[in-house]
Amino acid sequence: MNKKPGSSKLAANKLVKNIRRKTRQTYSAEEKIRIVLAGLRGEESISALCRREGIAESLYYSWSKEFLEAGKRRLSGDTARQATSPEVKDLRSESLALKECVADLTLENRLLKKSMTGHGDYEE
Repeated sequence: MNKKPGSSKLAANKLVKNIRRKTRQTYSAEEKIRIVLAGLRGEESISALCRREGIAESLYYSWSKEFLEAGKRRLSGDTARQATSPEVKDLRSESLALKECVADLTLENRLLKKSMTGHGDYEE
């Protein structure tokens, strides 16, 4: 056999890593808020809450920090917010459509100017 002794172990580790990545649970904003609020209520310990929800304590604390910072910014009058992924996609597609429209109108305008002057040059 010409395989290295550690190559099958490396392949197995890669496979496990890919499976974990694909089966990793994603939480919606509502679920994150629910979990953070449950922790802030203090009815159970953070470690018990995290065990029940199946998340790491460090993840809970990062969500909690983001939640509290966002609330602080909002209460201080900062109403700007980051766009969500679907909003960004919609804005990009709208921008592309508008750019195409401007390109078409510019081309049409140039053609009209050329036809008005009677030769290839047009005057502005």
